[in-house]
Amino acid sequence: MGGLVYYSSASGNTARFVARLGLAAGRIPVSPCDPLPEAATPYVLICPTYADGTGRGAVPKQVIRFLNDPARRAGLRGVIAAGNRNFGATYALAGRVISDKCNVPVLYRFELAGTDLDISRVQAGLEKFWGTECLTMA
Repeated sequence: MGGLVYYSSASGNTARFVARLGLAAGRIPVSPCDPLPEAATPYVLICPTYADGTGRGAVPKQVIRFLNDPARRAGLRGVIAAGNRNFGATYALAGRVISDKCNVPVLYRFELAGTDLDISRVQAGLEKFWGTECLTMA
């Protein structure tokens, strides 16, 4: 069974999504001064998208810092991306960027803090992905 790691900015949309999942998850801190979590291995990353109109800056700098560590990157098995459909082609772009760079699948995309349907789909999808009947809350 794997774990979850996520990044959420001060807006808290991704943090609210992860809290509603009811699964144990490590948070990549907003401040670069704070220590990065050690990821359960293997793990799925949940990441919001922050891109300009051309797609630059889609992956938050703290997530890049986290994944630049070879040991952390080696445990990554998939990515779930958040975004805002108002941004068109850059919607959930961070997931595609991480997928391409780290050679892992994009498992799901959701908007802002997600819907109840997104929550149930991700819960069921993670159970199937990890091949377990349940993931436990910490």
